[in-house]
Amino acid sequence: MSSTLPDSPLTTYVLNTGDGVPGARMALSLHRLDSLLVIWKLVTVGTTDEDGRCPGLITKEAFKPGMYKMRFETGQYWESLGHTSIYPYVEIVFTITNHNERFHLPLLLSRFSYSTCRGS
Repeated sequence: MSSTLPDSPLTTYVLNTGDGVPGARMALSLHRLDSLLVIWKLVTVGTTDEDGRCPGLITKEAFKPGMYKMRFETGQYWESLGHTSIYPYVEIVFTITNHNERFHLPLLLSRFSYSTCRGS
């Protein structure tokens, strides 16, 4: 994602807790649930930078209340480091009720576990 994009109300950070380093160069995608069709619609794709962050995920105008999922391509990430992992990908589903708030979604990841929370 380009650093010239406006500040996103949704941010993420990936930390490789097994090695104690940012989860750099991990592909991810953001999807929104179409409640009428009950299908996930792709919003954007990106790749984490060297700091494990992916700026510019969504504009303030596009950030609407609803159900979203962020999919992290963890299997490809571990393969790029010469490792295997039990998780080919991680999907985190979350609901946005107030589109005026900022929402941070960190992913703490090792080859055999992961955790997430609503960050600040």
